[in-house]
Amino acid sequence: MFLPISKKEMKERGWDTADFIYVIGDAYVDHSSFGPAIISRTLEAHGYKVAIISQPDYKDSASIRALGKPRLGFLVSAGNMDSMVNHYTVNKKRRHEDAYTPGGKAGKRPDNATICYCQMIRKEFGNDMPIIIGGIEASLRRLAHYDYWADKYKKSILLDSGADLLIYGMGELATVEVVDALNSGIAIRDITYVAGTAYNARNLDTVYDCIMLPSYDECLVDRSKYAESFRIQHMNTDSISGKTLVEQYGSHRFVIQNPPMRPLTTMELDDVYELPYENRWHPSYDKLGGVPAFGDIKFSLTANRGCFGGCSFCAITFHQGRVLQARSKESLLKEAKWMIEQPDFKGYIYDVGGPTADFDHPACEKQKKYGVCQNKQCLYPEVCPNMKVDHKGYVEVLRELRKLPGVKKVFIRSGIRFDYVLKDRDDTFLRELIKYHISGQLRVAPEHVTDHVLDLMGKPRCEVYNRFCKKFEKINKELKKDQYLVPYLISSHPGSDLNDAIALAEAIRDMGYMPEQVQDFYPTPSTVSTVMYYTGLDPRTMKKVRSAHDMHEKAMQRALLQYKKPENYELVKEALIKAKRQDLIGFDEKCLIPPRKINFQEKKPKRIERSIERKGKKKPAKYKKKV
Repeated sequence: MFLPISKKEMKERGWDTADFIYVIGDAYVDHSSFGPAIISRTLEAHGYKVAIISQPDYKDSASIRALGKPRLGFLVSAGNMDSMVNHYTVNKKRRHEDAYTPGGKAGKRPDNATICYCQMIRKEFGNDMPIIIGGIEASLRRLAHYDYWADKYKKSILLDSGADLLIYGMGELATVEVVDALNSGIAIRDITYVAGTAYNARNLDTVYDCIMLPSYDECLVDRSKYAESFRIQHMNTDSISGKTLVEQYGSHRFVIQNPPMRPLTTMELDDVYELPYENRWHPSYDKLGGVPAFGDIKFSLTANRGCFGGCSFCAITFHQGRVLQARSKESLLKEAKWMIEQPDFKGYIYDVGGPTADFDHPACEKQKKYGVCQNKQCLYPEVCPNMKVDHKGYVEVLRELRKLPGVKKVFIRSGIRFDYVLKDRDDTFLRELIKYHISGQLRVAPEHVTDHVLDLMGKPRCEVYNRFCKKFEKINKELKKDQYLVPYLISSHPGSDLNDAIALAEAIRDMGYMPEQVQDFYPTPSTVSTVMYYTGLDPRTMKKVRSAHDMHEKAMQRALLQYKKPENYELVKEALIKAKRQDLIGFDEKCLIPPRKINFQEKKPKRIERSIERKGKKKPAKYKKKV
């Protein structure tokens, strides 16, 4: 049974009121890939009545009263995506579709949805109503941050929204602890001790063993202070070694971030994914075209959480953490067997993975006791010698899934770390990946080719990717497969200039492959790369980094990655001339574009014809024929 989204559905359950009302920016899809469904079902499993208001009319605050007044408070989430990323392209142009809305219709949620929904609640229910915010939007904006769309340094979302408490990260354990405290009669303002939460206060009387970050006012004046602040934040994302962080606003306001909540155990993670989800969108969306984002997710398996990859442009480590959490083989097989029984299952499991598919255990044994290293990355600049590189568990899961009656093919569509794969002395995983789990192509993410840009990205050097390409090709030939790699590439990442973009274009030329899609760097909240973009400094080293802020330069860098497209010709030519690389304009096989052709057969004869007519002379014979 779905959780109620209307008064009628509440009455069908025999409820007069809900303990919590969860306001979400997405359509209600009751599936474990959707954060609000996980939190709602987790609370339900602990005995709480949760009702959902999905995509309320943000132009009418009274719409937040649709389910009445909750007994304990409101939960608020913008949804599975940051609402601004959901709404705008990297060029800040409005998107025309929203995959998390029924029928893919755009415009059903506001910009800065978390803030808007909280303001609606405050207007209708007053300041005494407890409001708890969470989800990716709140999590990545829990402290002061750079907002790309407004192009300004913003305060913690706690202050702008007026919420009482913020739960960051995945949130199951923290949410239950907070809710139990509220249910026991503790006032929301006194729930200041829960790991994985942030709150605001007028003083620091009850805060101990904390790190004072540079204040908001300092960071607003001096961007290097924000780089320094983020470096400290980035070093304290582990539940074992992380400290309480304090950020001051003015003279009498503080935002306090408690240390992260511990990761879930395998048993706890299994329990989360085995809650009684309906595994489909709410039936009220059937006539509206369903929810496009659900798509292949229904027949995909989430195998893990967290990532020790440490890519600078990715927010996963800031949200889910670097400690890998994995489900058991038994839990994955149980979900797969349920899939097979569904009438619309066609025999294909579309993915078995997570942030990185082939990570299925913590990076090393030390993490379990001491937490993650604060000043070191697991895979950058090279794979740490302490890392346990082993694909045996993942291979076993894939083999068991392939054996299930009714399964034709098991795909792996989540990314894999090719440097991690290369470090495995046993080629079994790569061989079985190529033989069974891809269909013609494997998507990998080298991202760039110039080493200094890759260093800023936290990615392995180009020669590592080249070694992987050779190994991939070798095994394909041995298995008599005709398959190829499709690289993900990023343009205009901090540190990249036109020369770097041209080097990447030349690499694409030499690959003999023209990417259909490329990603222009998108400065989303709370990533290392976004801090570089805003401050001009690498927060890890405090060294200067040059970034492309001019939209025209960004357009040129992006166009170079698809230099064969006719619509990109002028941008590519301008970039090559500006970089003094006219040697790449011509007809040689190494050239990116030819000189622009002029149709003299149409234009020149007409000019000569008009000139002859003015002089009263006859047309030359050689032009008569062409005209």
